[in-house]
Amino acid sequence: MFFQKELCLYCHTPFEEQTGWSGLLFLTEVDLLCESCKVQLEPLKGPRCTVCSRPMAEKGKCDDCIRWEAIPGIGVALEANVSLYQYNAFMKEYIARFKYRGDYELACLFARQLKKTIPKADLMIPVPLSTERLAERGFNQARALGECAGFMLVEGLVRLHSEKQAKKTRRERIERQQVFTLHPNAPDYEGKTVLLLDDIYTTGTTLRQAALILKEAGAVNVKSITIAR
Repeated sequence: MFFQKELCLYCHTPFEEQTGWSGLLFLTEVDLLCESCKVQLEPLKGPRCTVCSRPMAEKGKCDDCIRWEAIPGIGVALEANVSLYQYNAFMKEYIARFKYRGDYELACLFARQLKKTIPKADLMIPVPLSTERLAERGFNQARALGECAGFMLVEGLVRLHSEKQAKKTRRERIERQQVFTLHPNAPDYEGKTVLLLDDIYTTGTTLRQAALILKEAGAVNVKSITIAR
C-alpha cells in the first residue's frame, strides 16, 4: 500500500489517501474531500419519489408531484428527476461557495457520480442563467458540472432575467411566469429524449418550465439530473 498526499477540495486540509498498485497502474480517481468533509455528504438512498427523487417511506409519487400533475401542461412536462444528495447544511454551504463565490473547481467533486448516474438521452442541456446573472457570477454552475464530467452539452434554451430564486417563497416560485425560450441555435428536438442538468431541485418549477418549452418544441421525453434535492 502507498499513501498519497492530497489537499481537500473544500476545506483545503492536507490528508493522506491509501492506494495500491492497481490504483497507480490504472489511474484510479483519488478522493477529492478529506474524511471529515466527505462524511457530511448525504447520498440519497432507499425509496424515493419516482418523479422528483424525494426520499419516502416507500416507492411511489410524493404529494408534491401528484399536485403538479393536476396542472395541465407544465405539471406533466418533466418525466423524472434524479438527484444525488440531500440538500443538507454542508451541501448548502458547498453549493453557495461554488455558485455565488466563484469557486469553479468545486464542481469537479460530482463528476464521477454524475457519470455513473446519468440517464440515457439524445441531448443534454445545462439549465441556463440569464445574461445578467451570468455576468454577475462569471459562469453557469450547471454548465460547469457538465464540463467537469466531460458531457457533450447543448445550448438549447435562453433564460429571461428574473429575481433570484433564493429570495422567493415556495408559492412565488411555483406561480412565477415562464422564464425560458428556445435558443436561437437550438437543435431539432422532434422525437428526442432530452436531459436537463442543474445543481438543485427545490420546488421543481425551473425544471418543469424548461421541460415544457422542450416538449412544445417536439421533445417526446424530458428528464433531469441534479446534484442536490
